[in-house]
Amino acid sequence: MNKMLENPNDEVTQSEAPLMEHLVELRTRLIYSFAAIALLFVFCFFFAGQIYTVLLGPFVQAVGGSVEDVSLIYTAPQEAFFTELKVALFGAIFLAFPVIASQVYMFVAPGLYKRERAAFVPYLIATPILFLLGASLVYFGVMPLAMRFFLSFEQNAPGQASIQMLTRVSEYLSLTMTLLLAFGLCFQLPVILTLLARAELITAENLKSWRKYAIVAILAVAAFLTPPDPMTQIGLAVPVFLLYELSIFAVQFVERSRAKREAESENDAA
Repeated sequence: MNKMLENPNDEVTQSEAPLMEHLVELRTRLIYSFAAIALLFVFCFFFAGQIYTVLLGPFVQAVGGSVEDVSLIYTAPQEAFFTELKVALFGAIFLAFPVIASQVYMFVAPGLYKRERAAFVPYLIATPILFLLGASLVYFGVMPLAMRFFLSFEQNAPGQASIQMLTRVSEYLSLTMTLLLAFGLCFQLPVILTLLARAELITAENLKSWRKYAIVAILAVAAFLTPPDPMTQIGLAVPVFLLYELSIFAVQFVERSRAKREAESENDAA
């Protein structure tokens, strides 16, 4: 009778121990990630001006001159200082991404089999590559087109009122950072869908049947994340839809690989 009363407590104790270990491990990985961001934040703060000059690249391309031809303003005494803080934080997160990704892998890896760890590595490599592809599309393509579109509303003709675009440093930074992060995150779609397929939560047939809904969702996300101009929205929607189609082929590859492994296991068992 005493043993029967003690068993529930023993089971609770045994279940709490692994949970506490996971929480301690999660805390350690978070500390390392935040420490990397904090150190890189201090480093990037001293080079905030240079980083902001790099972020001005699309504006320079739109103007068609040099960085000296770009003029920005700030309307509050503290605006320029807080903008530099945001630039430093953006640079720190961008540079710390490999550290953060490695910490995520180190947290997940102990719970995976050796074969699963090897299968997880390509996703770890593909994530920053796809993020950089999305950010590059913004920097070299979408953002210059958007800035040319906004600059086209300037007016300096004889007999008309002069209209000039005087861009605030904080507003330009917010727009650029939003687009860089939005495109970088949206370009993770193949990784997310392929991982869901490996977990057997979705199939290629599901993705094909959801295609019309995916188009509507992609257009809605593009309209929400980008400025209200058609070029920027199309610039995000079209690549993401192409990535959705690419994800279908990736999921089919995962399904074929799984079927092959299951067939080999059945042959070995026989």
